[in-house]
Amino acid sequence: MSHVFSEETHRNLLSRIPRCTGREIADWLRTVEDGPALRFEEKVSWLRSEHDLAYGHAKALIHEYDLRRAARKLL
Repeated sequence: MSHVFSEETHRNLLSRIPRCTGREIADWLRTVEDGPALRFEEKVSWLRSEHDLAYGHAKALIHEYDLRRAARKLL
């Protein structure tokens, strides 16, 4: 299964997460950072099982985490 959403879908999912979960994106990204070192889909499954997130929201968060981590490595 592909990890990639269209940019528009990704942004739409991210914009809904705070309203749906009551937590900001930065808070979720810290949760991912502090969570277990797993592969992409395993991280998605972890967020879904441990934090009761919808699949699309969990996938968008992990994708955003990976994007930001890659950007930090480029600096």
